[in-house]
Amino acid sequence: MAGRGLVAVARSRGTVSTLSGGPSSSGEARWKILGRRGGRGIEVVLLTAAALIVISPVLWMISTSLRTPAESFNEPPQWIPLHPIFGNYSAVFNNVPFGDFIINSTIVTGLIVIGQLVTSSLAGYAFARLRFRGNNIIFWIILATMMVPIQATIIPVFILIKYMHLVDSLTALILPAVVSAFGTFLMRQAFMQMPRDYGEAAIVDGASQWKVFTRVYLQMAWPALATLAVLGFAGYWNEFFRPLIFLNSQSNYTIPLGLVNLEGFMGTGSVSVVLAAVTMALVPNLIVFAFAQKYFVRGISFGGIKG
Repeated sequence: MAGRGLVAVARSRGTVSTLSGGPSSSGEARWKILGRRGGRGIEVVLLTAAALIVISPVLWMISTSLRTPAESFNEPPQWIPLHPIFGNYSAVFNNVPFGDFIINSTIVTGLIVIGQLVTSSLAGYAFARLRFRGNNIIFWIILATMMVPIQATIIPVFILIKYMHLVDSLTALILPAVVSAFGTFLMRQAFMQMPRDYGEAAIVDGASQWKVFTRVYLQMAWPALATLAVLGFAGYWNEFFRPLIFLNSQSNYTIPLGLVNLEGFMGTGSVSVVLAAVTMALVPNLIVFAFAQKYFVRGISFGGIKG
């Protein structure tokens, strides 16, 4: 009896597991803690190395934008310019109408993102919560369009834009992009993960489907909406292919297309001035992501594949 009591006391204190001299539970726990700390340390090292690899080109871009073109190709490379030249940023506005490019990109990207938020949330809710004939078939057809590259559809889209007399206008960029298959998929998955009880309770209280959508489910869909907004903003703010096809006048150019003019003929422009413009073009993306980061992370996990 005394021996059993000692074993129980020893186990409760975490010192000895048996009276026969076996390994202590505290020692095992200590090794587990050390193993976890070692694993976390390795994770931190790997993530830090990956972050440095990703951020190095950005730091080099900012550094080069503050140097003369000749200093940009010095060997060994110098990361921190000794005599920063902020005149490269003013030279961007002197060489091209960069302010117009910013306004055009803001209009195009802003209206596309707003349009996709509206259409994708409506379509996603319909596919997730409403039951109608051909629901799944139509949804899978929409998903199938994601597998068709834009290069395969750009010619028929251009013909439609031409018949509508919208060539060389910002509307030619906005109108075909306000509907997003990916956005519909993302919002559908988000709405499917929300409890049905909320909507059923609202319907019992006399709410219409529109009120159930706007007052109940849409209020819980902010993470998914923020994710769609961030991805859409980054994609269309940096889009080059469609503006190259649809726009002819420099006054309608967006930032990516305007940067080509800044490079000059055969790339003879100043690399420092070009990278100064790229640095300024990157700032809105960073601002949008910084404000929506919390919702973006939640939306990625919230809109996972289900059902």
